[in-house]
Amino acid sequence: VGGVAIYFALFCVLVAFFIVGKTFTKSFLYFLMAGFPTFFLGVMEDITGRVSPKWRLIGGLVSGLLIYSLFSVSIKRVDVPVLDYLLGFSLFSVPFTAFAVAGVSHAFNIIDGFNGLSSGVAMLIFGAYAYVSFVFHDFFLLYVSLTLLSATFGFFLWNYPSGYIFLGDGGAYFLGFSVAFLGIMLVNDYKEVSPWFPFLLSLYPIWETLFSIYRRKFLSRTSPYLPDSAHFHHLIYKNVLERLLNKRIPEGDRNYLTSPFLWIMELFCFVPAVLFWNKTLPLIFFSLIFVGLYTYLYRRLAT
Repeated sequence: VGGVAIYFALFCVLVAFFIVGKTFTKSFLYFLMAGFPTFFLGVMEDITGRVSPKWRLIGGLVSGLLIYSLFSVSIKRVDVPVLDYLLGFSLFSVPFTAFAVAGVSHAFNIIDGFNGLSSGVAMLIFGAYAYVSFVFHDFFLLYVSLTLLSATFGFFLWNYPSGYIFLGDGGAYFLGFSVAFLGIMLVNDYKEVSPWFPFLLSLYPIWETLFSIYRRKFLSRTSPYLPDSAHFHHLIYKNVLERLLNKRIPEGDRNYLTSPFLWIMELFCFVPAVLFWNKTLPLIFFSLIFVGLYTYLYRRLAT
């Protein structure tokens, strides 16, 4: 339940902000409140093993609705004309926001398969958000990004490479929620920020999830909710390490050696996202390139 440590670290930061009188203390509290349903149901699954994926998705939906309730913010644009028109209506934008938050939260749990994988990807994304928040001198979003980055790094030191502590569903879902929250807030507050900026940053876990749903439902004919060991990171673990390093790798070492390959995959999203955060067309182009690259590599590794 390493996610408990991350959430508690952020709560301690909230107390510190209150003591020193930061102007955005109330907003930071609202951020933790909005993320709590997702975090809580994930932790309950870690403890009991009886909280189904459907209920955890519901927790993500509730967290998305709380973002709208507490911040009066929802996804209003995606730079696609027809969708942007529909998103102009709260009846469409609010459920769309809740669905997006739930989806990204679940996606980070999907990629939480090896030491340092999900947390390493999250730290890269938080760093990118911190950079753009700094450009606009938005100290609330900057502090949220940096405190998330720091708390996750504290966890990372104990998780990678030796796995003394694990993220758990609570931690993975909360990191995913935080990624979605920061992306929604940046796009809502600053028209210069392309909505494809947070999308490209999160594309690796998002496409992993969408591809897994397609693979399970249409190729394997199984439930998309059931876990399996055919994710991209599993293929790296099984088929790449020993072939690339040309030697037999002990089981324990294969775990942490897998994650850097996926961090590199995330860099294919991170670098163009940071370079073109305010330019939609290049971001769409690199999104399509990543989807094609991922799909090609998956099929090569699976055969």
